[in-house]
Amino acid sequence: MGALHDGHLSLIEESKKLCSKTIVSIYLNPKQFSASEDFSEYPATLDLDIELLSKLNIDAIFVPNDLEIYPKEFSTYVTENKLSCNLEGKSRPHFFQGVTTVVCKLFNIITPSHSFFGDKDAQQLRVIKKMVDDLAYDIKVIACPTIRNKNGLALSSRNTYLSNLQKELAAHIFNSLKAGRNLLLKGERNTSIIKDTIYKNLKDAGLNIDYISIADEQTLIEVNQTINTDILVSIAVYLGKTRLIDNFSFKIN
Repeated sequence: MGALHDGHLSLIEESKKLCSKTIVSIYLNPKQFSASEDFSEYPATLDLDIELLSKLNIDAIFVPNDLEIYPKEFSTYVTENKLSCNLEGKSRPHFFQGVTTVVCKLFNIITPSHSFFGDKDAQQLRVIKKMVDDLAYDIKVIACPTIRNKNGLALSSRNTYLSNLQKELAAHIFNSLKAGRNLLLKGERNTSIIKDTIYKNLKDAGLNIDYISIADEQTLIEVNQTINTDILVSIAVYLGKTRLIDNFSFKIN
């Protein structure tokens, strides 16, 4: 959606390694924002983005306008009805229909062989993979690692909203996840204990919590009490008016 950062650039570099041609799409998609969200404030830096991309030896930049993506009286949407219902889907019920619809349309226009998505948006990655499987797209969806700054904060275009002090506080998002992961590494399998530890770390840092989830890594169904399957641990918090997400996956041996 533009406002490019090193996380986006890492996707481009991975594409250049695997593919003979690399196309970057930039489109700030209004359909994945509700009326109460930050669409009008979302950073739009198209000129800077194009200048940055011009140095990366890519093959094309696709920058559609709204009418190209959503023609007049547009009324056809793509909806995934399982993986999109939990986590972000509960907090932002409009979100994934907007994502799947615009990604489906971009796939139809560009017809890529590969598409690259970051692990930071873990649920989005799984929803896109499911859509590709369900709709029989001949596309390989490649997951790329989350890119973080030096204090652990996952890179996001929304980080531009944060003051320097808020960026320091936001480091506690990653630290709280590390505290939960350390418990898992020590053998803890009680979801309540792990969630309580993450909760305390976030609250002590003054962060407002939207959700803390421990879910089955594949189905995204919440795991209760004892963990006996591979999991995705994910959180969403507010720092001021800015909503930030982060996660990690953990395999149970």
